[in-house]
Amino acid sequence: MNYFPLLLLCAALPLWAAETPAGAGQTDVARVLDGLKAVPLYEEDELILLINNNQHLQRVRDRDECQLVQDIEARAEVLRLPSYQFLWGDMLAWGVCVPAEPRRGLQMMWSAARQGMPAALEQLGRYYYTGTLVQQNWERAAPLMQEAASLGFEKAQFTWAAWLLEGAGSPLDYPQAYLWLKQIVTDDKSKYQQAERLTQGLAKRMPAQKVKELNHQLLY
Repeated sequence: MNYFPLLLLCAALPLWAAETPAGAGQTDVARVLDGLKAVPLYEEDELILLINNNQHLQRVRDRDECQLVQDIEARAEVLRLPSYQFLWGDMLAWGVCVPAEPRRGLQMMWSAARQGMPAALEQLGRYYYTGTLVQQNWERAAPLMQEAASLGFEKAQFTWAAWLLEGAGSPLDYPQAYLWLKQIVTDDKSKYQQAERLTQGLAKRMPAQKVKELNHQLLY
């Protein structure tokens, strides 16, 4: 719960009450308190879901109207919670609710990545791959994306397979990337088709016997 607005209100109540006509104070104070809706801070699972769906910045800026900036910063900088480090880093990197500080933002994302947060690893990998906010560096991008994929982050598994087909990694990486996509469970038809297209591309780059062995593994 974000208590900051409540503290401000409580500090102002004595002065406000002194100017209130006799007999109206309690009723009006109760009405103000009833109308005050403090924005609750995000639960860890909720925030991770927002991040994975790329809705975290929109939530902070548009729905919560930048009311939680101090709480987010504290949980990132003091408590060092990886999900909040990522959120705070993204806010700083792109100037959402705060002045843009790309260098500091990336440092916070790296802090989250070093704690093994898949979304942070995946985003940093993309940034280095495309040259977003940093100098393009495919050699640095590849292990970040592969690590995110190994942690079961579906978005990274799709991206890593696509990168392999573009020349990243090595042929030794093909089998595991193939298995990751073959084991994805989804009711999204477009995602299923994308997985099929990527696994077919990987299969063409491996010996037929190896593909057969991999498909046999999927039966058990």
